Amino acid sequence: MRKYIGEIGLLVTAVIWGTGFPVSAIALDYFSPYQILAGRFVIGAVLLGVVFYKKILNLSKSVLLKGGLLGVFLYGAFAFQTVGLQFTTPSNNAFLTAVNVLIVPFIAFVLYRRKVSPFELVGAVLAMAGIALLSLNGTLSINPVDVLSLMCAVFFAFHIFYTGQFVRKEDAITLTLVQMTVAAVIAWIVIGVKGEAALPITTASATSLLYLGVFSTTLAFLLQTVAQKHVSETKAAILLSMESLWGMIFSILMLREIVTGQMIAGAALILLAILLAETKPSFLVKRKIRKSIL
Repeated sequence: MRKYIGEIGLLVTAVIWGTGFPVSAIALDYFSPYQILAGRFVIGAVLLGVVFYKKILNLSKSVLLKGGLLGVFLYGAFAFQTVGLQFTTPSNNAFLTAVNVLIVPFIAFVLYRRKVSPFELVGAVLAMAGIALLSLNGTLSINPVDVLSLMCAVFFAFHIFYTGQFVRKEDAITLTLVQMTVAAVIAWIVIGVKGEAALPITTASATSLLYLGVFSTTLAFLLQTVAQKHVSETKAAILLSMESLWGMIFSILMLREIVTGQMIAGAALILLAILLAETKPSFLVKRKIRKSIL
């Protein structure tokens, strides 16, 4: 079990993010998208600061710089996703955002000349196809402003990639704390400029925002950062693509969405992508060793 601690952590993260889809839909009845971002990041920063306050006293310059960069990537990804939703359909936005699963391995190859497992590449393509089936109803019509959603994918890809890079040398908790704080500061500057700093707090609105802040932000990103210490960046992107599958499942359970054959096919492709990335390399290695012995 300990051998798969990274995979388990990322799968749990995907489940938590999946629950965030219907909860976000509920929160949007009370808050603007930018207010939700500001609220969830502040909750995350405060919770992490309270629980791990001793680590704040020992923050190194390296952690501040790396965590700060992750915070910029994190807020940038959510901001482009939010703005993109104003100009395209939710299905297009979800699909184009998920392109990050294909971008991550190319970042590794282009910037660091790192070889990527062919099985992870095939898994990334399969995951992308599965997400397309889950997200798109009919045809994908691209318009010029969809580049905003693609920019969201780029930011998420860099966030996943550099989280994997940084967590190998830095403490996962302090990296998460710093990036959450930076994202919160940026978020509150944005809603201050937009004149949306007054949050409409009621019991219902507070419940949805607290869930997004505590689970979908604090717990999920802490789990992601810790888990990526044990998993390659490309495999992490594939495992996190399960967010779409769990988003579908919880939307069916909580919002009573109708199950279609297209949804089932998309879910199957994502599961196949994960199985391929996880098991096929080890199978071929064993087969190669067997041949060399013979």
